[in-house]
Amino acid sequence: MDTALDVPRTRSCLPGAVSALFGAAVGGAAWSLAVWARAYCDAGFDAGGRFELNVLLPLVVGAEAVFGLAAWAAGRRLAPRVPATALRVLLPALLVVVVTVWPAWWFFATRGTLDGYPGDSGLCPAGNVPPRWPAWIPA
Repeated sequence: MDTALDVPRTRSCLPGAVSALFGAAVGGAAWSLAVWARAYCDAGFDAGGRFELNVLLPLVVGAEAVFGLAAWAAGRRLAPRVPATALRVLLPALLVVVVTVWPAWWFFATRGTLDGYPGDSGLCPAGNVPPRWPAWIPA
């Protein structure tokens, strides 16, 4: 029986699928940024580290999809305990965004910008962070 604090339960799998697709898209974007940064700075074992990053592509996209689905499920589980109605409705979406964006940023910061690796292009500083990268986003 639903009470005023419960979120109505639907049998639709659409929100879960959208969360997984969002996670996969964030993973693909993080992978693409890492490839761009490495190619621009020419950092990595081979030319831009393409072999390593190509091996990591399915892992990153798949892991981000799982993170998105797990965050949505956790948000649905925690939503009935939140007192504010607006937050109760937005909690699953907020969790999906935070739980998928944080590992994507970590992947870019650790695999896309190889700190101290001698880049051959001469276009990047020693940290291999491309000059066009916004300074307010740590990498």
